[in-house]
Amino acid sequence: MKLKVFADRGSQPSRAVLIFCKANGIEFEEVQIQLAKGEHKSPEYEAINPMKQVPAIEVDGKFRLFESHAILRFLATAFPGIAEHWYPADVFKRAQIDSALDWHHSTIRRGSVGVVLNTTLAPLFGRPLDPQAAAEAEKLLSASLAKIESFWLKGDGPFLLGNSEPSIADLSLVCEIMQLELVDEKLQKRILDPYAKVRKWVEDTKKAIQPHFDEIHVAFFQMKEMIKKARAGAGSGETKTG
Repeated sequence: MKLKVFADRGSQPSRAVLIFCKANGIEFEEVQIQLAKGEHKSPEYEAINPMKQVPAIEVDGKFRLFESHAILRFLATAFPGIAEHWYPADVFKRAQIDSALDWHHSTIRRGSVGVVLNTTLAPLFGRPLDPQAAAEAEKLLSASLAKIESFWLKGDGPFLLGNSEPSIADLSLVCEIMQLELVDEKLQKRILDPYAKVRKWVEDTKKAIQPHFDEIHVAFFQMKEMIKKARAGAGSGETKTG
């Protein structure tokens, strides 16, 4: 199968799909869709994904699919040689992973997007920062991290659902939590420091998927440094002219 992945590496769901492909030796062509430039709103991309979001995939020039969790499930079952731990054939284990993925969208994702957008990224998209929305999102995110700590990480293994190796749910949720590296360090510490098991799980997941995890995050880390420098410049009263 000839696979195209339409992605922006600043997007956490995009990174999850790209990492999965790299980690499992799936050959693909990456088509960069730059969100900050509005490329996801172009008529050409709308023909790929009518929802105008990333990621999306195209297989053999005819089959198209969007929504990162659907894409991960498809890749894990449609391509040969994918390790069993990513998305087990056992229907009961698979259902548990599906449950974690569905839970993610209404909890961790809503919280992290709300915090990062309203404290850091909104100006990149022509929107003002919104401290009240950020505070509400932080409450949801903190409650969600507490639920990961108390429920999803129960069991003997270091990964979600007590598994001994990472699943597509681990990959998706950890890429989401990575987005918090873009916010101010004090805020990041306030959100993550109470959850030692979550922090260890994030590090275990990253380590299990190296070197692909860091490879796909290079552009993200560059963006992080840019934001950090801009924040430092604003704090020191620096201005740019010209």
